[in-house]
Amino acid sequence: MHGILAGWRLAGITRFATGVPVQIKQSGDLSLCGCDQGTGGTSVDFPNYSGAPIEFSNPRTSPNFQYFSTAAFSSEELGVPGNANRRFFHGPGLNNWDVSLFKNVRFTERVSMDIRAEFFNVFNHTQFNNPRGDFSSSQFGNVTSARDPRIGQVAVKIHF
Repeated sequence: MHGILAGWRLAGITRFATGVPVQIKQSGDLSLCGCDQGTGGTSVDFPNYSGAPIEFSNPRTSPNFQYFSTAAFSSEELGVPGNANRRFFHGPGLNNWDVSLFKNVRFTERVSMDIRAEFFNVFNHTQFNNPRGDFSSSQFGNVTSARDPRIGQVAVKIHF
């Protein structure tokens, strides 16, 4: 029994980070410059920002998975570019734990076996992607996707 329980090695990587900047834009070329790149490109149009503090919410408990309050934003006027900065606050941060458990078992001088178990996002903490930053979207300010959930893998390798 001692041979089965002894010799295990544990390793891990923990990462805490702020999110990436939320890209605010307004599609539809309301500034009338003729240079809107559409949904896939970079828009030169921005909504107006009132300067009021932005209220942040937990997407798990807010309606429609809202991350930030949209009340401080309004549509730009026709022919007048909006005043909101493109990236002036960050999206949801990361709280990620990856763990690895490893053991080498020797049978003879020439034959051994490696056993490895790895778990990514071991506590299955939801890692949200950035919320929608397009003011023209019905999901403006809402989180619509997340990174991978817990992933585990086990491997056995025999050396001879």
